[in-house]
Amino acid sequence: MLLKVDNIEVYYGAIHAIKGISFEVNEGETVALIGANGAGKSTTLKTVSGLMHPKTGRIEFLDKDITHIEAHKLVSQGLAHVPEGRHIFLQMTVQENLEMGAFTRNGDIRDALDNVFQHFPRLKERRKQIGGTLSGGEQQMLAMGRAMMISPKLLMLDEPSMGLAPILVEQIFDIIRELRKAGTTILLVEQNAGMALDIADRAYVLETGKITLSGTGAELAQSELVKKAYLGG
Repeated sequence: MLLKVDNIEVYYGAIHAIKGISFEVNEGETVALIGANGAGKSTTLKTVSGLMHPKTGRIEFLDKDITHIEAHKLVSQGLAHVPEGRHIFLQMTVQENLEMGAFTRNGDIRDALDNVFQHFPRLKERRKQIGGTLSGGEQQMLAMGRAMMISPKLLMLDEPSMGLAPILVEQIFDIIRELRKAGTTILLVEQNAGMALDIADRAYVLETGKITLSGTGAELAQSELVKKAYLGG
């Protein structure tokens, strides 16, 4: 098992954001967390990636306890987090952004760059362009490409489709499908439940900090509860 989250409780000050959730991600899987705004999806990713720490519970990555390890140390262990809102370096070129993503690697990064450009040909065309001048879709590709520079063992994507036009959402999900096919393990947080369940091997539904449903992507896509709450059915 690549990632095991066991009964974590997370607080923002006095607010009880995550209420004893447990889930796992196996190597090669794409696992989706779906739920409404404020359900705790982004908080869960931040807690796994070390940006926040749980009050109780345990998180294991590659069979090691990472519950209280700082975020930058987890990057060097192969855990990559693409946050909501992209957070690229707006004043740097596309290539400089990608090079920043490789800060934990020693030596030559050309293979990593070639791999990113293979998945994101648009970034290769724009490699000398300043990040802040890219479209929203291109910035999302750059944020994902930057995370790919460490050849992650687990790629966590937080709302990759947010704020994008439908045609760009399709492009981003096509890239996620390619990464999945290439063997990348993905933990996906996504409000577009239909797209997320279509791509996921397994999925969990989060509601007000608790997991209320879990199953394969196909099972949840057919669930009457999920259809009613998240798929407009």
